[in-house]
Amino acid sequence: MRVGVTGSSGFIGTALVSALLERDDEVVRFVRPDSRHVAGDTIRWDPSRGLVDEGDVRRVGGFDAVVNLAGAGLADRRWTSARKEEILRSRTDVTSLLVRVLSESSGTAFLASGSAVGVYGSRGDESLDESSTFGDDYLARVCVQWEEATSPLERSGASVAHLRTGIVLSSRGGALKKQLPLFRIGLGGTFGSGNQWLSPISLRDEVRAILWLLETRASGPFNLVAPAALTNRAFTHALARQVHRPARLRIPSTALRVVLGRELVTSAILASQRVVPTALHDSGFSFEDPDIQAILSSALA
Repeated sequence: MRVGVTGSSGFIGTALVSALLERDDEVVRFVRPDSRHVAGDTIRWDPSRGLVDEGDVRRVGGFDAVVNLAGAGLADRRWTSARKEEILRSRTDVTSLLVRVLSESSGTAFLASGSAVGVYGSRGDESLDESSTFGDDYLARVCVQWEEATSPLERSGASVAHLRTGIVLSSRGGALKKQLPLFRIGLGGTFGSGNQWLSPISLRDEVRAILWLLETRASGPFNLVAPAALTNRAFTHALARQVHRPARLRIPSTALRVVLGRELVTSAILASQRVVPTALHDSGFSFEDPDIQAILSSALA
């Protein structure tokens, strides 16, 4: 297949591009105009200004599918007003421009577009699947607008899958890469009460699930999480066992809020999201890493 990818240099995007190339798919990366040393075919664009190189688009022609993974990091700095605007626009501007490009080009019938389980908000012990209602905090509203940005393409008849991704675990990036050094010296610990639910997925299964959706062209929302959610306390103990170190510390929620800000901590760091992959399971997808033990083994291999 010829597959377009936005966010191809990111944590998930890098792994996805490698998997596509291993399958001998043709990858077309959407890149900034000043990007250098990008292997393979590219389309230069600037979503913040609504600009795309029309010559690149004509040269590339249509796609068999496109995967939209672009977006600024959620939890790497405080949520100031400017940062919150950047988080939102880095998703909606990219998606809106991508939808315009695909609507104007021929042959593209499938888009797998990023989203997150944050769309459900923090819901305590409630089990959440794709039919669950949306949350009403900042992160949930971002995800809703992110998904709604694909509406023009869906109305034109194209199939769109919304990738509601959980916590992707790998030593190569994301939250686990930041946590591992502390856990390996015995300074890991639970966040807040430790009772909040986490919905992780291995990087391997994240990529496999995206490839599965490209192959099946299944549309609608899909929770990209492993079948077995767990509490932060259970995750902490599992990771400590995996690296053979104790993890007796507890990082109080007050301390987290002082360092990272109340809204970021409440909506993301301490959010409780017990999510199940009902739609993915119903589509016939099979996980290689269905629980935290398998996920961590895969992540640290």
